[in-house]
Amino acid sequence: MRAEVVAVGSELLLGDAVDTNSARISARLAEIGVDVHRHTTVGDNVERMADVIGGACARADAVIVTGGLGPTADDLTRVAVAQVAGVELERRHDLAEYLHEYFASAGREMPESNLVQADLPRGAQVLHPVGTAAGFTVAVGASTVWCVPGVPREMEAMFERDVLPALRTAAGTATTVSRMVRTAGMAESAVGEVCAPLVERLAAAGNPTLAFLASRGETRVRLTAKAATRQEALALLEPLVAEVVGLLGVNVAGVDDEGVEWAIARQLTDLGLLLGVAESVTGGGVSARLVSVPGASSWLRGSLVTYSTDVKSSLAGVDPALLDEAGPVSEETAAALARGARERLGADVGLAVVGVAGPTTQSRRPVGFTCVGAALPDGSVTTAARRLPARGRTDVQEFAASMALDFLRRVLGRLG
Repeated sequence: MRAEVVAVGSELLLGDAVDTNSARISARLAEIGVDVHRHTTVGDNVERMADVIGGACARADAVIVTGGLGPTADDLTRVAVAQVAGVELERRHDLAEYLHEYFASAGREMPESNLVQADLPRGAQVLHPVGTAAGFTVAVGASTVWCVPGVPREMEAMFERDVLPALRTAAGTATTVSRMVRTAGMAESAVGEVCAPLVERLAAAGNPTLAFLASRGETRVRLTAKAATRQEALALLEPLVAEVVGLLGVNVAGVDDEGVEWAIARQLTDLGLLLGVAESVTGGGVSARLVSVPGASSWLRGSLVTYSTDVKSSLAGVDPALLDEAGPVSEETAAALARGARERLGADVGLAVVGVAGPTTQSRRPVGFTCVGAALPDGSVTTAARRLPARGRTDVQEFAASMALDFLRRVLGRLG
């Protein structure tokens, strides 16, 4: 079964809101083996909406439209779908009664404008409202259009209750399952080159498939299989996951939902070591990722956020003379901060990260320049420096956190 998702709302095109509904709908459809071929966003214009929905109906077996079911003048999904279906709108008295009761139960007087939510294309099947917006489904040629609210909570409740079960029945027995191999410290292009023979082999077979997803210093390899059952799909994927892990070797930080933070947690636990963190440029971002792992308190002592230069001395014990000589963003300072984190927090290993988030340079260091350091149980310290992509403060900070965590993972790997 082929499906398309249409998100309605000028606010989505203007950037005032983010379309999370389409992603949620696609993820659930994949689980029941429905192939989503397109996502389309269209503004609150009847002609353009009808054009988009009509085109989707010509290509797909099921079209899910989210949004545009409210009571205001710009809520036009009902009108557009009626136009595509070639029918008139008709007032559903059961919905009108429901709306009156809904407002009365809340002790509010219903504006007359809300009655437009009781107008649906003739012949449509009603999907009972979660709030005030009724959904509906209507046949358009060989396709079926499913209209659900744009409010995520209402959309999800209606989709799970009405749309998903119906499409599961129509699609038959099938499911799509994905697994993820997560890498760190390796460019997407490099990951692609290593996996190229496997990509070619899978492309020829058609199922499973492989894709690369890059985000701020980390590249994920997604393997997706379609089969009659989840167990069968997982069986197809298991040897491929092992193959990808073997190809990428030490660059693999984790599998599925477990990224580099989980790898560090296992390493520290296996080694019986405690970690202390001192961070500047990331402002707590490194420790925030670490504590996302359940049970982090058993191996993470704490974190010192030493953002200002003088706090690096007062909180982490860095020599002010070193800061004057080497600067706050240097490998020497990262090394001293790592020692300070280890000593001040009573840890076995200290991790530190400093850098320049921008928008201007600092101590002649360019935006994106980042240094990391790790102080080890034997008293030794190892450091690294790199200039990260300077695409804005948030990007630099997130790249720096990923760099620091991958650096620590590799250092701990050598201890084991």
